[in-house]
Amino acid sequence: MAYLYRTADWSSSNSTSCVMSMWVKLANPQSTQMGFFLGWGDANNYGTMYLNNDDHIYYKEKNGGTQYEEQIDARKFRDHNAWYHFFLQWDYTQATASNRLKIYVNNELMTWSNSGNSLPPQNYSTRLKKNDFRIGTYTHAGSSYSDWKGLMSHVHFIDDASYDTYTPSTFGSTDSTTGEWKINTSPTISDYGSQGFFILKDNNSGTDQSGKGNNFSTNGTITKTEDNPSNVFATLNPLHYSLNTSRAFSNGNTYVALGGTARVPEVSTIGMTSGKFYAEMKDISGSGGGSIMGITGQMRRASAVDYLGSKIYDYAYYSASGDKINDANETSFGNSYTDGDIIGVAVDLDNLKIYFSKNGTWQNSGDPTSGSTGTGAAFTLAAPSSTIDGAYFFACSDDNQYAERRMAWNFGNGYFQTTAVSSAGTNASNIGIFEYDVPTGYTALSTKGLNE
Repeated sequence: MAYLYRTADWSSSNSTSCVMSMWVKLANPQSTQMGFFLGWGDANNYGTMYLNNDDHIYYKEKNGGTQYEEQIDARKFRDHNAWYHFFLQWDYTQATASNRLKIYVNNELMTWSNSGNSLPPQNYSTRLKKNDFRIGTYTHAGSSYSDWKGLMSHVHFIDDASYDTYTPSTFGSTDSTTGEWKINTSPTISDYGSQGFFILKDNNSGTDQSGKGNNFSTNGTITKTEDNPSNVFATLNPLHYSLNTSRAFSNGNTYVALGGTARVPEVSTIGMTSGKFYAEMKDISGSGGGSIMGITGQMRRASAVDYLGSKIYDYAYYSASGDKINDANETSFGNSYTDGDIIGVAVDLDNLKIYFSKNGTWQNSGDPTSGSTGTGAAFTLAAPSSTIDGAYFFACSDDNQYAERRMAWNFGNGYFQTTAVSSAGTNASNIGIFEYDVPTGYTALSTKGLNE
């Protein structure tokens, strides 16, 4: 259970209008519900927005025995790689129902599934403005809560802001090259109002940056990450089809607990076609078998026994023996690894080489900076364009379809689960934070890293 909370005093605020802007990244689709925010009075008086287990987003206010609830648009929100920008504008003085609460996603005005007929009436006092104000949770009864499982950044709340005082363009703009909606990290806000705030600007703190001093306390553990709306980092991909039927993702999809009767690889959200990239994986205790990590250019779904290393476009390093594996051929390579060891992988797609390290030591006397020479490389890779997927993805699996291994990845976010790297290594690209030194010329797999 982790969320931010404060006791708000709305005595000097109006009860009908406000604005909220937040950037979020989804995670963990196995959650039943995840809350964006909550203003809580009691079980009969509250306002909230949440992602339901049907992948739709709902806004709800409850006033005594009367409940107002609307589904936001007909679409499903399932992109676990990109950041979404949500802009919400309340003004219950508006005569037109759909204008009383307007919600934009990435600058696109959402429609209501019921044409706004379930929105509160004109001049209604919003139940969002309650003393128990929380970011990152949802409840309908006040006894059990559904906390946000993904990432949040740059959360603004402007108290008493009336209709169209602020728009999505206050907080973002369209990139002239890509056409994508991008963040404005320093929006101009004339006055946040008495209960307004700006939190989660550059870290995991609830310290208010608006100048109003409306700070939030933390319930549970909130972990900082380098992943942000300006630079999207790779994570494991929970939407990738898998026969690992009881697998479970957490920590922003950087940790996976494998399970079920399969050993097919789990893969990263971002692929690699050129350049040089570095990532780290920490082997975590689990039952049975061993861990395998590396890259794949051949995702599959046909067989429960297709472990990482079993296919021609798999290039992997095996914990139990320290061997390297490709196309089901296991060859002597380096040292075995076990629970708590950190494995680094350097992928050089300019020279088609891959290198593996154990706790900072490159195996087979490897030198990832050796270029075309490929000193100590584990493999010479097939060109990405010739693979089944046309790109390589970081990947991991267990070696036994009945094993239940645990793997924590650091794609540059600076953490293994909720534990920060102990002594960050050097990184000339300045993209991402890793436990060990990033080889010169390599970078994290992220949107900025792809453009290095």
